[in-house]
Amino acid sequence: FREYLVDRCVFNSSELNDFEFIRSEFYNKLELFRFSSSVGKFVGYTEWGIKQADYYNSQTSYLQSMKASRETYCLHNIGIWYQNP
Repeated sequence: FREYLVDRCVFNSSELNDFEFIRSEFYNKLELFRFSSSVGKFVGYTEWGIKQADYYNSQTSYLQSMKASRETYCLHNIGIWYQNP
């Protein structure tokens, strides 16, 4: 059994400014909950995940840092990931 987090940037079009930051937490290959910058909060997918999402949504400073991850993680790295040849 493994617990792990996955951070990713999802590009919704060919425009590099149309993207979303997603952090998902998994346990044993099952997604428990996730933060999505397009939703702006955590959403749970299991009973335990819903409780965790409610807890993290109540932590305003952590929630603000997750919202900022769209720019600090995704936007910062776009130039590295999509360099012109």
